[in-house]
Amino acid sequence: MCGIVGAVAQRDVSEILLEGLRRLEYRGYDSAGLAVIEDGEIKRLRRLGKVQELADAQELTPVTGTTGIAHTRWATHGEPSERNAHPHMSSADIAVVHNGIIENHDELRTRLKAAGYRFESDTDTEVIAHLLHQEFEKCGSLLAAIRSAASQLRGAYGAVAMDRRDPSRLVVARSGSPLVVGKGIGEYFVASDQLALLPVTREFLFLEEGEVAEVTRDGVTILDPDGKELQRDFKVTEISHDAGDKGPYRHFMLKEIFEQPRAVSETLEGRIHGKSVLVESIGAGAEELLEKVKAVQIIACGTSFHAGLVAKYWFEQMLGLPCQVDIASEFRYRKPVVLENSLFVTISQSGETADTLAALRLAKQLGFSASLTICNVPGSSMVRESDLAFMTRAGAEIGVASTKAFTAQLTALLLLVAAVGKSAGILGTREQAEIVEALQELPGDLNEALQLSDTIRDLAEDFADKHHSLFLGRGVQYPIALEGALKLKEISYIHAEGYAAGELKHGPLALIDNEMPVVVVAPNDDLLEKLKSNMEVVRARGGLLYVFADQSANIQEEPGIKVIPVHSPNGLVAPLVYTIPLQLLSYYVAVIKGTDVDQPRNLAKSVTVE
Repeated sequence: MCGIVGAVAQRDVSEILLEGLRRLEYRGYDSAGLAVIEDGEIKRLRRLGKVQELADAQELTPVTGTTGIAHTRWATHGEPSERNAHPHMSSADIAVVHNGIIENHDELRTRLKAAGYRFESDTDTEVIAHLLHQEFEKCGSLLAAIRSAASQLRGAYGAVAMDRRDPSRLVVARSGSPLVVGKGIGEYFVASDQLALLPVTREFLFLEEGEVAEVTRDGVTILDPDGKELQRDFKVTEISHDAGDKGPYRHFMLKEIFEQPRAVSETLEGRIHGKSVLVESIGAGAEELLEKVKAVQIIACGTSFHAGLVAKYWFEQMLGLPCQVDIASEFRYRKPVVLENSLFVTISQSGETADTLAALRLAKQLGFSASLTICNVPGSSMVRESDLAFMTRAGAEIGVASTKAFTAQLTALLLLVAAVGKSAGILGTREQAEIVEALQELPGDLNEALQLSDTIRDLAEDFADKHHSLFLGRGVQYPIALEGALKLKEISYIHAEGYAAGELKHGPLALIDNEMPVVVVAPNDDLLEKLKSNMEVVRARGGLLYVFADQSANIQEEPGIKVIPVHSPNGLVAPLVYTIPLQLLSYYVAVIKGTDVDQPRNLAKSVTVE
């Protein structure tokens, strides 16, 4: 959600800013803008719509300069429009870009208006620009001004500012929204995501909560919340430079669906040996922490929440450990009962999800024995603030609708189940070997599921004119039904709901008619016969069944039932295998409907505000 890029260099930075914004398009946005200091003046371009609109404007009326900031905005305060697009300015002197939400913006706006400041937008961000200007007039130092301004802001923010009167520096402040500083040769950069800066640097440092910094061509000065100067080393990232290339695929989402066997292999690499999981590969001291675990609390949002729901079945069925799974935004505002020796697990693709990060910080006050994050972004806030960080290694995921990050999370969670079982002495050698063997075979199983692509592309035609759909699963496949419904609604804009199949008679059955496609996930497991009974209830009401069924499930295609055979040789990893066809279905339906697959309306990749 929203993207920031900034640069201080000895060369024109306008193209660096634009390329950085292009690399952040996956985060979701509705407008874009940039500002550079040119001949002692701030020159600004803003456009509603895609970054390409901004690039076209830059080509027609170029603005150039050696210091600049840029932004992609996802509207919160004020409608999507050019006047509300960032950067925002104060008195032609100061320009600001900002991610997050300033909760006390009304109070600040009233105060600043009384002081004579005029507001040009409806955004909360503009108060930062005017507040900075007011504080600069008092102290004459932009760094001191942003420190003072930050102390008056309530809410979440990652902000970058520049002043035309001193074009040699940027100042930044971080509270809740991530910011990273990149190091070049005689130039430095700022961004909300490392991916934006990979064309110009691979050396980064991350700002921590409450810190402010001054960035010049010569270096970076970081101050903690008390104003004390800090020393922090730059580190070389391992993120791939070409992560933003679609290659032969039409969309990033399709590319990332087909990358899942590799992503799972990367997640497994170096974490299993022989027929056992290597507990210490999760992190230094992992075995000592995990051997004490008597209960698990999982916190996540969206797709990551569905991964947590699958893990609940694994923890309870395989280890006999109580496992609670909460949506982060709900967990934060209730009073949870913490069981003795509970492991607190957060799941987040970005590691910056605002509600999940807040829940992690709350957990430290509630008495959990340890915290572990399952995350895809090295150096993110959750990685830095958790006792253990289990990196999924899925690679950069550009499509807003998560695919490979989800299966990598599930892989990591099953590894975690094995690691806890081994460390706590719950799983014997044979049980560990069963998990490891299933995981070793998983990339091949996923490749086989991907062979259904052409079949599902043809099947998708049946959904193109539908307005509603129901997804059904039982047991560990119920969360997969939830995830399948989420994918369809996210990118095709078809209303879809996931249900436990046994709940049909408790309400959803009222919706069933011959216009309602019902998608069923049907592995050959202990609940298959009950699932078949649920399917018959749908047929009796004239519903259209689309059944992704194990080849040995003995479900026959007949009028009202279309069967798509899925090969799932190991029931333990069946949730991951059945995820693939549901992802493909949502993708091809969205393509037929002509929606923006990679950047669906109203959604953002990384939700860094509540």
